[in-house]
Amino acid sequence: MIKTNAMRLLGGNMTECTPHEYDADITDGCAVADMLGEPRERVFKTLVTVSGNGEHLVFVVPVCRELDLKAAARAAGVKSVAMIKQKELEPLTGYVHGGCSPVGMKKRFRTFFDESAPAFDTIFVSAGRRGVQMEVSPAALAAYCGASFVPLSSKE
Repeated sequence: MIKTNAMRLLGGNMTECTPHEYDADITDGCAVADMLGEPRERVFKTLVTVSGNGEHLVFVVPVCRELDLKAAARAAGVKSVAMIKQKELEPLTGYVHGGCSPVGMKKRFRTFFDESAPAFDTIFVSAGRRGVQMEVSPAALAAYCGASFVPLSSKE
């Protein structure tokens, strides 16, 4: 059974998570949800942004939705946020595109989850490696990340 660093960190914190493997060549979130046989609203992607003042922020939203940058900025109490460049992701977080988890980044960043997450007993997020998602309680995950649930995404 696969155990990623993100899963070890959650397990060490007594947070239960279940790994789910899929074809690592698939990086489209909607396709990942379909491959897992899960509703698209229950599978989440982790997005890293930078605010106008240079602070990096993490937002976790359903895979088939877009991050509403204005809502994200409001949630973080900053004037603006923009997505970081893909080439900046790995040096900043330690994760590659398609395998970015809200758990286990090189540094802890302020993190926000879409308000839709608590509607589910468990949600799926990247386990920190392409081809592996972890199923975890949204409340436990948000508590571990120090995150709050806020409106963040546009509709599908």
